[in-house]
Amino acid sequence: MWILGNPIKIEGSEFSNTRAIYICNHASPLDIFLVMWLTPTGSVGIAKKEIIWYPMFGQLYVLANHLRIDRSNPAAAIESMKKVAQAIVKKNLSLIIFPEGTRSKTGRLLPFKKGFVHIALQSKLPIVPMVLTGTHLAWRKNSLRVRPAPLKVRYLPPIKTIDWEEKDINKYVEMVHDLYLQHLPESQKPLVTEGKNIIRES
Repeated sequence: MWILGNPIKIEGSEFSNTRAIYICNHASPLDIFLVMWLTPTGSVGIAKKEIIWYPMFGQLYVLANHLRIDRSNPAAAIESMKKVAQAIVKKNLSLIIFPEGTRSKTGRLLPFKKGFVHIALQSKLPIVPMVLTGTHLAWRKNSLRVRPAPLKVRYLPPIKTIDWEEKDINKYVEMVHDLYLQHLPESQKPLVTEGKNIIRES
């Protein structure tokens, strides 16, 4: 399989057709196209509401009926997550979310925000982690050119959330973040000098 002239190796594709919350590490604009392409029909993305102001892409995002959230303060963010969970349950959708909440400038994994766990608690949908490698080399920051680079997408087995409890939110975030640390190459793991925080509070 190829995208924009780059070969893609896909592992764990047997987990790619589940109705779920698909989460993915984010290091390149290419990630968005890949994940939209490789998740089931009826999947929608989630992004901060300000995305509408991104030239062209923001307008296309809204026209495609993807979801937006208000991250202006913690209370607004949690309320937005509840509405997202209600929407995907009511409309029988899968959700795509980048738990880092922003794109890594170096390709190395960033701390995770808690939003995907809040949505899982509300919707009870399983979480399917998608581990992307190589995209930060193929489409680099501040570049409009896609370079040749081997890409890999690995689906991990679905994580059941039916018995998850709100009091353990931090534990779930840490558990999922640790899965990425186990499956990413050393070149995309956080540097020791970047600290041990794995949860983004804002």
